[in-house]
Amino acid sequence: MTTAGQSSGWILHVDLDQFLASVELQRHPDLVGLPVIVGGSGDPTEARKVVTCASYEARAHGVHAGMPLRVAARRCPDATFLPSDPDAYDAASERVMTALRDLGHPVEVWGWDEAYIGAGQADPFALAQRIQDTITTETGLTCSVGISDNKQRAKVATGFGKPGGIAALTDENWMSTMGDRPVDALWGVGPKTAKKLAAMGITTVAELATTDAPLLTATFGPTTGLWILLLAKGGGDTTVSAAPWIPRSRSHVVTFAEDLTDPADMAAAVTDLTQRTLAEIVEQQRVVSRVAVTLRTATFHTRTKIRTLPAPTVDAATVVATALALLGDFDLDRPVRLLGVRLELSMPDMATGEATVGAGS
Repeated sequence: MTTAGQSSGWILHVDLDQFLASVELQRHPDLVGLPVIVGGSGDPTEARKVVTCASYEARAHGVHAGMPLRVAARRCPDATFLPSDPDAYDAASERVMTALRDLGHPVEVWGWDEAYIGAGQADPFALAQRIQDTITTETGLTCSVGISDNKQRAKVATGFGKPGGIAALTDENWMSTMGDRPVDALWGVGPKTAKKLAAMGITTVAELATTDAPLLTATFGPTTGLWILLLAKGGGDTTVSAAPWIPRSRSHVVTFAEDLTDPADMAAAVTDLTQRTLAEIVEQQRVVSRVAVTLRTATFHTRTKIRTLPAPTVDAATVVATALALLGDFDLDRPVRLLGVRLELSMPDMATGEATVGAGS
């Protein structure tokens, strides 16, 4: 894969340890060493709110991100529950990323708590140690670092270093380390792909790496088939881009305290979600190219429908009408637990400043 940026030498993946919980522990030092769970308003009895992050002490009780707060409270009744504070996490993340950029290497940010560093020919272990020391000194947070020659393998390596360590995966140790692991241990191979591979008798990384390319492309298509084969062999994206990240979409989701059964209530919720999302897009001077509506029933069955607009626009009537038409494409005969609207954006042409239609993320 080729994009603008550094594309040779070592790549480091930096992942902040229990980031949200760590930010909260800085504000509540009396809770250090105790199970802490961040999510919702901090009320574990709050209906349909989920865990955003859990400290390692809470994770030892089986608590994990995405788990309903009520379930987390049952698994770890002695935990302290704290409300989520995105503004605090934004500020802490910016301090970390600024410290990384000040080291003088390309930094590609991947969210609040992750970034890739293009190390080039520098000693990767020395740089990893310097990164850890810098982050701890300047922010009080800790991180784990994965080392490799591509992003995907560096990301996997980080998992072997957590928490607070440094790990490397290279051609020399890739298959001895990963060969016997399940295919979904590869970053980029999800449950659906793993299930398809299992139906083909492919369950480990080593088995996937030795599968004939035509068999994979016949099942997954030429792009995905060759990509997962490359991942299994330890390959991946070798480019770290320092270009500013440009959002490809914006979205809003609501989980209802009580399931919706009236289609009129569902339409009102979709209209509100669409208008709120569109207002943020207009404020950022972006343009909508596609509309997506997600619906989850009371049985947790989740579906998403997407439609491309006739032309990119910020016309509220057009965008709302499209979202409502997508809602109408669902069978609304079951109680609805969650609704979401995602507006995908036309991407600006960096050379001309004009917008071009791009796929959402």
